Amino acid sequence: MTLPCWTNAYGGVKNTGIIRQNLEDFKVDEIPAFECSGEGEHAFIHIEKRGENTDYIARQLARFAGVRQRDVSYAGLKDRHAVTTQWFSVWLPGKPDPDWSLLNSDSLTILEAQRHSRKLKRGSLAGNQFSLIIRDWSGDKAYLEQQLQQIKLGGVPNYFGAQRFGREGNNINKVLALFSGQEKIPKDKRGLFLSAARSYIFNEIVSARVQQGNWNEFITGDVMMFNDSHSFFKTDSENTGIEKRLNDLDIHPTAILFGKGELESAQDMAVLEQKIIEQQNELAKGLIAFGLEQDRRAIRCQVKDLQWQFIAEQSVALQFSLNAGCYATAVLKELFEMD
Repeated sequence: MTLPCWTNAYGGVKNTGIIRQNLEDFKVDEIPAFECSGEGEHAFIHIEKRGENTDYIARQLARFAGVRQRDVSYAGLKDRHAVTTQWFSVWLPGKPDPDWSLLNSDSLTILEAQRHSRKLKRGSLAGNQFSLIIRDWSGDKAYLEQQLQQIKLGGVPNYFGAQRFGREGNNINKVLALFSGQEKIPKDKRGLFLSAARSYIFNEIVSARVQQGNWNEFITGDVMMFNDSHSFFKTDSENTGIEKRLNDLDIHPTAILFGKGELESAQDMAVLEQKIIEQQNELAKGLIAFGLEQDRRAIRCQVKDLQWQFIAEQSVALQFSLNAGCYATAVLKELFEMD
C-alpha cells in the first residue's frame, strides 16, 4: 500500500534534497541512560557500525564470544544505511573479556569496553544525537530557516517514520494478510508487523490533531506525558498550569498505541481516538485478536540542541538530539521533500 501523506505542522514543504547520499551523511550516536559500574557479569561494548544493522552486529558478538544470541542485548535498533554508535551487552558470567579489538573491520569498530552488573535492556537509553547532511538542496532559504526556528522552539509531531512501515508500506499489507488468515508469520517475526499496525493508527490520530491545529495544545480529555519519561497522567477541566507546561515542552499530549483495554483518554480526545480506531477497524480488531496491550505515546517530540548550517550553497547540515523512540525522519518530513 502507499502510505498517506500525514499532515505537516509548519506550513508545508518548500525545500528539496537528498538524504543518505553517503553513509557519513547520516550519523547517529546513542545517548546512554546510565554509566557502567566497572564491575559485573555483563561486558558492555561501545561499537561504531557502518552500513550494518543492529541484529547483525549482535550475532557477530555472540559468535565471537561463544555465547547464545539471547545473551547479547542492546537498547535499540539503529539504521543500517548510516554511521552509528551504540552499546551492546554480552553476558559473560565467570569469564574474562575476549580481545574485542579482533572484531574490528571496515564496518565495525570497537570504541571501548566496560563491565556492569546488569544487562542492557531494550529502551534503556536517554536518546540519540543526529548529525545529518542534506545534499543537492534547493528551495526557499528564508522559509527553511523560519521552519527550523519554529521546530527549535516547538518540536515536531511525533510521527513514526516511514521505515516502520516497510518499503511502500508493505508491512501494513503483511499484517492485514496475517489478520485475515491469508498469510502465516512465525511468532518470532510478528512483532515488526504488529508494531507497524499500532504505529499506523497512532500516526492517523496525530495527523488528525495536526489538521485541527491542536497537536501541541490541550484539548479536553487529554492524557499528558512527561518530556523525559514514559510516565503519563490524565487531565480534567480543573487542571491548572497545563498550558504553561505545554509551552515549556515539559509535557506533551499523547495518543493511544492501540491494544486491549479501555481508553485512558476522555471527552474530546476519546471521541477523536474512537473515530480513528473505527476507521481502522481491520487493524484494530487484529491487534486485539493477537493480544496486544494498549499503551500511550507522546504526540509531540522536542528537538533538542537544534543547529543548522548551509554548506557551499547546495547542502544543509543539521545537528540535533531526540528522546528515545523519536524519529529523525519526523524532523526531516517538516523541512524537505526527500529523495
